Amino acid sequence: MKALVYRGPGKKEWTEVEKPKVLKPTDAIIRITKTTICGTDLHILKGDVPAVTPGRILGHEGLGIVEDVGEGVFNFKKGDSVLISCITSCGKCTYCKKQLYAHCTDGGWILGHKIDGTQAEYVRIPHADNSLHKIPPGVKDEALLMLSDILPTGFEIGVLSGQVKPGDSVAIIGAGPVGMATLLTAQFYSPAKIILVDIDPSRLLAGQKLGATDLVDSSKVNAVEAIKKMTNGLGVDVAIEAVGVPATFDICQKIIAPGGHIANVGVHGKSVEFHLEDLWIKNITITTGLVSTYSTPMLLETLKSGKVEADKLVTHRFKMSEMIKAYEIFANAGKEQAMKMCISAEI
Repeated sequence: MKALVYRGPGKKEWTEVEKPKVLKPTDAIIRITKTTICGTDLHILKGDVPAVTPGRILGHEGLGIVEDVGEGVFNFKKGDSVLISCITSCGKCTYCKKQLYAHCTDGGWILGHKIDGTQAEYVRIPHADNSLHKIPPGVKDEALLMLSDILPTGFEIGVLSGQVKPGDSVAIIGAGPVGMATLLTAQFYSPAKIILVDIDPSRLLAGQKLGATDLVDSSKVNAVEAIKKMTNGLGVDVAIEAVGVPATFDICQKIIAPGGHIANVGVHGKSVEFHLEDLWIKNITITTGLVSTYSTPMLLETLKSGKVEADKLVTHRFKMSEMIKAYEIFANAGKEQAMKMCISAEI
């Protein structure tokens, strides 16, 4: 089969590799029908994730059809159409029993990280009964693809951890895929104001169409001053960091109102300055986290109802044989006005 293989920092290859097989009774083999690229994959290619070793097949998002199952898989059978969760869960360990599936002792984020991932024609999914979801009829594939990772990430780590409430003022720093997923799901709770901050005018306009009430182009204005002005000098109730760089985390620290929540969603590769000398007195809460995907069943219902149009996050479409080109476009998202890729099998 063909797959996208990591060859070390800055190196990748679309090449022929061995097709996966069932290794444990709880495994399933999935024939991939659609996959995508995540910002985390770009971090891996930069060498920011040393646990990923050369030879690893990348990718942790996808849709597919069950090809084979181990004797310990009871919820799925050959031919089932499935959504692959970015998080693998055994369902039995201490963390899984707390719904902290991200920290499963025999799973968590392992696809495209510690085991071969989904940017391939086939993938092996451990603990299939807990790590796959049956695809219901009538839901667009491109919307479902967003449910592998970014929709639950934005919702769980941004909206729920940030405790967004009706009437709140919310600032989302970063209008990339996860920021946009946060924007979509924040609207479940009817905040009064959703301020979207980015340096890309096209992404800001896209965010406005998806529900942002206010836009801040931080390449042209001082974001902190602009947000303070929009909130009568008070700052926001919830600041959600969705980039993963020191400058954007710093904005969150400067715009948060007393009693507010800073929810960090971005993947940080460098340390940030934490201004506790200013924040200790403000009664704020700061949260971080890796998605556990416990919200996936609920989000799947919202997609079925048509209330969340997650497919609007897809801007570019490719065949699997065009994987390298898809990476090139995604790595230059600003120039290419790209959000999420939909990469489809050619079978």
